[in-house]
Amino acid sequence: MQKVLRIGTRDSQLAVWQATLVQGLLKEAGIPSELVYMKSEGDIDTVTPLYALGVTGVFTKTLDAALLNNRIDIAVHSMKDVPTQLAQGIQQAAVLKRASHKDIFVIHPDLPGGKAILTQASLVEEPTSVFKNAIVATGSVRRIAQWLNQFPDHRMESLRGNVNTRLRKLKESNWHGAIFAAAGLERIHLRPESSVDLDWMLPAPAQGAIMIVCREEDDYALNACQSLNDEATALCTKIERDFLSALMGGCSTPISALANVSGEEVLFKGNVVSPDGKQKIEVEKSIPLTDAANVGLTAAKEILLNGGHAIVERIRNNGLTTNGEV
Repeated sequence: MQKVLRIGTRDSQLAVWQATLVQGLLKEAGIPSELVYMKSEGDIDTVTPLYALGVTGVFTKTLDAALLNNRIDIAVHSMKDVPTQLAQGIQQAAVLKRASHKDIFVIHPDLPGGKAILTQASLVEEPTSVFKNAIVATGSVRRIAQWLNQFPDHRMESLRGNVNTRLRKLKESNWHGAIFAAAGLERIHLRPESSVDLDWMLPAPAQGAIMIVCREEDDYALNACQSLNDEATALCTKIERDFLSALMGGCSTPISALANVSGEEVLFKGNVVSPDGKQKIEVEKSIPLTDAANVGLTAAKEILLNGGHAIVERIRNNGLTTNGEV
């Protein structure tokens, strides 16, 4: 009888959607599986800002423990939540083809002048009176830093919880709007019409990608997932996570990166922004595909040499180096 793979997943709507997607792909490959639901520390505490939790992998370590204790065979994660250094005994089994990497701005559903605000948020025009001194919510240090870099007079509020909870909190608030990952809302068909892509905002490393992990030396699980791996996404997310790791090592930091394969080249953009948004160091590179494996490390060194070292030290001193972004 063929082994049934046990798929570990957080029990939020988005996490279950992602795990069910993997289950369907495995079924197409002739591999039976079942879902095993769990709550992570990041799901239980939805109030404390992520950077203040002071732990690595707040959304992944519960599933890591289940893997290592042989309660599940594979785990499915939003890749941007996965620590750049996987837990000992766990390996990457596959990276699915990436969805949208973008951040989006969702305005309060009852806010007057919403259309004008959406235009300004996307194009970073000179704010009109309705958008001056706006209140914007997000649980991400990276988004806070980039937003304040563009809109220094705005006030930022902490927003935690799964996507359904955050949309509800926005509706019940006095905020002008909140920032979300496009992929998370689009995958479960919850993206409001009152939202706009923030094309100027660089994403978190690996944003929009889904990672599958398994135990080291579990050849059956590894081989079962290999056919699901998208090579271009795996390469680009590796580059982005190398950039993050070389600068800091944690993903709840104001560090952003995006790599894209374009023909025979890899196009890379990265930045580090001071937590208050006042300083930003950027890097942009175009590398032949055959030489692109280490571009994340090269770009990180360039950032440090061009003034990024002082920002990174400030981030470390502020303690903004934990893992996890929503």
